[in-house]
Amino acid sequence: MRLHPNAKLTPAGREALVRQVLEQGRSVRELAAGAQVSRQTLYKWIHRFRSEGVDGLQDRSSRPRRIPVRTSRQALRRMEQLRRRRKAGWEIAHELGVPLSTVSRHLQALGLGRLWRLEEAEAPPQRYEHAYPGSLFHIDAKKFARIEGVGHAIHGDRSRKRRGVGWEVVFVCVDDHTRLAYAEVLPSENAPCAAAFLERALRWFEQRGIRCERILSDNAKCYESKLFVTTCQRHGVRQSFTRPYTPRTNGKAERFIQTLKRRWAYRHAYRTSAIRAASLRPWLHHYNHERPHRALGKQPPMARLREARQQAA
Repeated sequence: MRLHPNAKLTPAGREALVRQVLEQGRSVRELAAGAQVSRQTLYKWIHRFRSEGVDGLQDRSSRPRRIPVRTSRQALRRMEQLRRRRKAGWEIAHELGVPLSTVSRHLQALGLGRLWRLEEAEAPPQRYEHAYPGSLFHIDAKKFARIEGVGHAIHGDRSRKRRGVGWEVVFVCVDDHTRLAYAEVLPSENAPCAAAFLERALRWFEQRGIRCERILSDNAKCYESKLFVTTCQRHGVRQSFTRPYTPRTNGKAERFIQTLKRRWAYRHAYRTSAIRAASLRPWLHHYNHERPHRALGKQPPMARLREARQQAA
């Protein structure tokens, strides 16, 4: 039984009060004061008990019978139509002349609270998982602005800007089966950096018993360079490339980068790039060994790797 969060008494307690009034002749005023409810409330329970019996003392919905300012069905249909035309919430609110909070609430109820849900419904993601560790590695890179000194995220003054600081690149490598991840901060997204990263990534995975058979990357020049291709051939790794302008094809690397951005790169206001880079390795250990992964049944990637080892034994 689910009681109203503001209920003073349970239905059994209400019944006891009502019976004391009806069967014992007790004073409504005294019983109401003892139970810390109003006389009107106790009289209401008495009336319901007389007309409906014990069932009349159950909790009832506090929803009003009428909502005069309720959004019309026509307005709801119009909201949905505009949303499916890729209109933003504030644009819909302006066109219909209703508060943005009203639009947001109804779009959320319709399952259209995020525009990406429309794209996913039109082109559902094709989920897949390779059968064993090392069958496929996803490789990608993400640029991050360098940090030199205290920025506005710390001192709060946006007028004090630093220009020409430049960028640095985080290369990532994710095993398709286990979601085990390796990443490094490097100065550029060029062929030497990409090839050196691949060498260290393959060595890191081999130390954990995972030998790579194939890698999947986008069509960036560094992955098509002679140096990178030669590195793959030397290790016996086949290369595959995503279709142009379809980053979702390399979805596991893309998803890992989103987590990397939220949980590491933008989680704290770092004072320098060096401090941010130094915090990457501890965060990766947390990701691989401790952080629950939804696609792995709330297990960390290292737990999936142990399961794969046990099955192969």
